[in-house]
Amino acid sequence: MLEAQGLNVAYGDATALWDLSLTVGKGEIVSVLGPNGAGKTTLVNAVARLLPIRGGRLMLDGADVTGLAAQEMCGRGVGLIPEGRRLFVKMTVEENLELGSFRRAARDARNQTRERVYDMFPILRERRRQIAGTLSGGQQQMVAIGRALMAQPRLLLIDEPSLGLAPVVVEQVFETIRAIHASGVSILLIEQNVTRALAVVQRAYVLEGGRIVAEGRPRDLAAHPHIREAYLGAEA
Repeated sequence: MLEAQGLNVAYGDATALWDLSLTVGKGEIVSVLGPNGAGKTTLVNAVARLLPIRGGRLMLDGADVTGLAAQEMCGRGVGLIPEGRRLFVKMTVEENLELGSFRRAARDARNQTRERVYDMFPILRERRRQIAGTLSGGQQQMVAIGRALMAQPRLLLIDEPSLGLAPVVVEQVFETIRAIHASGVSILLIEQNVTRALAVVQRAYVLEGGRIVAEGRPRDLAAHPHIREAYLGAEA
């Protein structure tokens, strides 16, 4: 479904991603793991077409989308849950959700989709008129997930969903990710919490210094000496 072929992404003269290649198959959930500064957010923003790609190609369903704008990627069914949630904090929960139904097909079905979001997160139904900036961090993450789902994505890019959340909320977020994947949505998950990520994904890549240094299935990566030492530690 998604294929990055030798991507190079830079900020001015500083290259952030080097010759990066990865794939996400239809119906697959794949993670990119790595430390702070590895280039994970740069990668997801480049895939979402929020950052320019200096070299390589980005393919979606076999078509070259390297030169598309972000709104065109959305129109092709790619959704993004950004790091830090990026809500419109002075707007209500429901107004934030409505902004997710940008695609024509999504607009036509926005009432039904909004009800599915409220069924997934009942607290948001209760607080649909509440200003988003007054919600807890966990509730704001629910809004960010719901907003992305309002676009009815076929491929969902999720950037650091556990960042800054209490452990009990993190568990709920990852259960939600499992449910979204089970509904047929392909997912590219960017996550620092290696243990959590490996528990839900089918394959993973490890990104360090802007380069892919390892890839494989969760069991194989968990057994890799470098991965165990650098990311799992005592948890291994």
